[in-house]
Amino acid sequence: MSAPAHDPDLRAAQPEHSRRALLAGSVGNFIEWYEFGVYGYFATVIAARFFTPEGGSEVEGLVKTYASFALAFFFRPVGAALFGRLGDRIGRRPVLILVIVLMTAATTLIGALPTYATVGALAPWLLTFLRVLQGLSAGGEFGGAVSVMTEFAPPGRRGLYGSWQSFTVALGLLGGAGVAALLATVLDARALEAWGWRLPFLLTLPLGLGALWLRLRLDETPSFRRESAGEEARERPPRREVARAITLGAARVMGWAAAGYTFLVVLPSYLQSSLNASFRQALLATVLANLGFALTIVPAGLLSDRVGRRPVMLTGAVLVTVLAVPLLNLLQEPGASNAVKGAAVLVAGAVVGLMAGPGPAMLSEMFPTSVRYTGLGLAYALSNAVFSGCAGLIITETIKRTGSVDIPGYYAAATCAVSVLALATLGRRPRTLVKSQEIQRS
Repeated sequence: MSAPAHDPDLRAAQPEHSRRALLAGSVGNFIEWYEFGVYGYFATVIAARFFTPEGGSEVEGLVKTYASFALAFFFRPVGAALFGRLGDRIGRRPVLILVIVLMTAATTLIGALPTYATVGALAPWLLTFLRVLQGLSAGGEFGGAVSVMTEFAPPGRRGLYGSWQSFTVALGLLGGAGVAALLATVLDARALEAWGWRLPFLLTLPLGLGALWLRLRLDETPSFRRESAGEEARERPPRREVARAITLGAARVMGWAAAGYTFLVVLPSYLQSSLNASFRQALLATVLANLGFALTIVPAGLLSDRVGRRPVMLTGAVLVTVLAVPLLNLLQEPGASNAVKGAAVLVAGAVVGLMAGPGPAMLSEMFPTSVRYTGLGLAYALSNAVFSGCAGLIITETIKRTGSVDIPGYYAAATCAVSVLALATLGRRPRTLVKSQEIQRS
């Protein structure tokens, strides 16, 4: 399948502008997912520092930690709507600058927060407030970053360019896991729990300043400039049609969202609390899962430019549906070798990458320029709010109530099964936005 020749977003852009857009759009995603990964990897430590008063239950503290995690995700759609409308009205560049400042400030401050032992019940509230700010900024990040990457993409390369958003997610999670593993190696458990956990959050400050510098040098996208200059009609589809497209887009990526967070972020706490793995073992498994994820993302995006988004994403969703529980059972098997268990988590990450690679371009192509920032941002944020943000909470609480350690596999498989149905419609022109020829692939 090929893009229409008259697609205005696919007119050739300056190569240096395309590369700059790729870097500036990617760096915010790296920081966002680095922090979210760090929060997940240190969930048990954060639970003890902020959510577990003296004499409190460790499991209850972990559930509260994941509740704060989920709350931040539920503010993503708010951020997507707020910053998306701004980005569709005043431009992608100024809004992306604003969200990187907000994200950097909130994440850095987490590393400086007083704990429950110092300020009592105020500590979890302060942490939750900063998580809300992170959720707002993350909601505004995805739509703008993907809009910039795909609107600057050369002809026939949207899948490849969009895949870099997902690739930097993998890099961010790997970066967070690497920093956590390094600290767990060089610090003893007492130092790590006392102050070492703060260092990954404080590291966000120099990363954020570098991202800000890149975005200050970013140009506005060609399609937004043309629309603002009146060279193209400013097409705004009816709200009902946009809402339908957002709902369909969210269903198409829900498996990616749920399986991604299950295998890439929740895994460390699951291995520690349910399978009695050590912190180092859990982090090693997570690094392998994220490595598998990273290895397939860009090839999957590139392949989707050649054969279409549907076959690549469907393959990933079907594989997770079929393999999630068997792969999890391998981790639970006492007789399985470390090599076999390592291969299991590597494969789990790799199949999620098949959905994540083409996913950003697929969402971008569902919306015209005038509502793209808002539309694709909301579709992604809504799916992540429900199926990523709640993953840790749902899995931990369900295991607690049922005693079944297979819950993560069932969760990933069920959500991907729904995505299979939604992805089956991909490749047809949506009835809702059929007039938006510029964003469709035939």
